[in-house]
Amino acid sequence: MNTPAHTGPGPWIFFVPLVWAAVILTVVTLLRRAGWRGRRGAGRPPMDDRSPIAVLGRRFASGEIDEEEYWRRISVLEEHFGRMDRTPPGKGGAA
Repeated sequence: MNTPAHTGPGPWIFFVPLVWAAVILTVVTLLRRAGWRGRRGAGRPPMDDRSPIAVLGRRFASGEIDEEEYWRRISVLEEHFGRMDRTPPGKGGAA
């Protein structure tokens, strides 16, 4: 009986790297959707140091304005920019 000689791995060899690429892509996608962002934090966008909210927080922290003034101004900013973290800087929240 004559059997043909083995000539190599065949065209299926290209399938293995595609499977590994799909596995890696799936893991990265799942980690990103679960909230893993590396060093950037828990999915919050970085805050600009010159944003009105940051300026207001610095003024409150330095004592330029009192807590009542802080809450009055933050409520005005919420009307313009939407809901944000309601804990004033230095009061136990993430600032």
